[in-house]
Amino acid sequence: MSDIAEKCKVVADECILLRRDFHRHPELGLEEQRTGQIVADYLAALGMEVSRLNVTGVAGLLRGGHPGPTLLMRADMDALAIQEETGAEYCSTIDGMMHACGHDAHTAMMLTAAKVLAGEREALHGSIKFVFQPNEEKAGAMAMIDEGVMANPDVDACVSMHIWNQLESGKIGVTVGPIMAGMRHFHLTVKGKGGHTANPQEAVDPVICSAAIIQAVQTIQTREISALSEPTVIMFGTIHGGTTSNVIPDEVVMEGTIRYLFSGDDNGENSPRGRFERVVAGICAAHRTEYELDFECGHPTLVNDAGMTAMLTGILNVEMANDLTIQPMASLAGEDFSEFAARAPGVFCFLGAGAPGRTNYPHHHPKFDIDESVMKHGVELLVRTALRYFETQRQPS
Repeated sequence: MSDIAEKCKVVADECILLRRDFHRHPELGLEEQRTGQIVADYLAALGMEVSRLNVTGVAGLLRGGHPGPTLLMRADMDALAIQEETGAEYCSTIDGMMHACGHDAHTAMMLTAAKVLAGEREALHGSIKFVFQPNEEKAGAMAMIDEGVMANPDVDACVSMHIWNQLESGKIGVTVGPIMAGMRHFHLTVKGKGGHTANPQEAVDPVICSAAIIQAVQTIQTREISALSEPTVIMFGTIHGGTTSNVIPDEVVMEGTIRYLFSGDDNGENSPRGRFERVVAGICAAHRTEYELDFECGHPTLVNDAGMTAMLTGILNVEMANDLTIQPMASLAGEDFSEFAARAPGVFCFLGAGAPGRTNYPHHHPKFDIDESVMKHGVELLVRTALRYFETQRQPS
C-alpha cells in the first residue's frame, strides 16, 4: 500500500464519524450554520485561510510550498425537508429534515481529504481552494461565484464527487462530456375567470387549460428533440388550484423542472425552456387564458473536461485499480457544480455506494442511506486527483 493510501486510511474512521455527526444534525439550504462553523473551524485548524460566502458557505485556501495553479475542490452541505425513516443509530435528530442525498458524506470526505492534503502542502506546486457550498438543492453555486470564490487566486481547474446509491460500491461513474443535466425550475400561473361549475360557459377555466399544458409539453421531449443526442425531461411537481368542488377557480399554479443532458443554447427559442414557453403560450391563447411563467433558478449542463477526465481515469486504472473500477454513466439529475465547471476545466464523478445484498434506496427517499465503507476510497481519490493535477501542470525545470 502506498504512502498516500496509508495516510487516507488513517483518517477513514474520522471521516465516518464526521459524516454521522452531520447526518444527525441536518440543515436546509442557507441554514447550514452549525455545519458551516464546524467546517470553518476544521479548515482553520489545518492552517488554511478561511472565508465565508453566500450566508453559510465556507472556502479554505491551502497555499502550497511552491507557486503554481489553483485547484478548486467542492463539496455541498445542505440537507432536505424529508422525515427520515432509516432507523439508523445516527438517524436525524431534527423532525422533518434529513441528509437524503449524501451531502453529509461529501462534506466529511472533503474535510478529511483536506487534512491529508494539508500534510502535503510543502510539496504542492500550487494552491487548493476547498469550497463547501450551501444550498446545492436550489442552485447555490452561483451566489458563491458572484461573491468571488473563483478569484484571488483565480481558479484554473475544479473537481467534485457525488456519492451514488444506484451505482454498486466499488465503482466510479464518470464520462467525458455531459454527465449531469442542466436544469431549470419553473413556476407557471395560468389565469382565467372564476365561476360556478354549473355555468362553465360564463367562466374561463384555468383547470382544463392547465391539464392541456401538462399533456402537450410532453411532446417537446418526444416529438421535437432527439432522445439520443439531446435527452430532455419535463416534469410537474406541484399543482394548486381551487378551493371547493363546485367553483371554477381564477387561477392554477404549477411548478416543476426541465432537465436536459446536452450543452448549448439555454435561452433561445429552440432551447428546452424556449420550446416550453412556446407551447404554454399557444395553449393559453387557445383556451382564452393568460399566464405568468418564471424560471426561478437553475444551472447549465455539467460537462466533464476531456483532459481532467483522462487524468482521473488514469488514477483509477493505475493507482486505485484494486479498489475501484470505472462505470461510464451520466444522469438527468441536476448538479450545480456545473457553474464551476463552466468557468474552469473540471471533472465530476459518482462514487458508488450501493452495498450488495441490501435494499439501496434512491436519493431523496426517506430511507436513503449509504455504504460508508466506500468513503475511504472517495477520500483517496480526491487526494490523488489533487496531487496528480499539480504534477501534470508543473513546467519542466
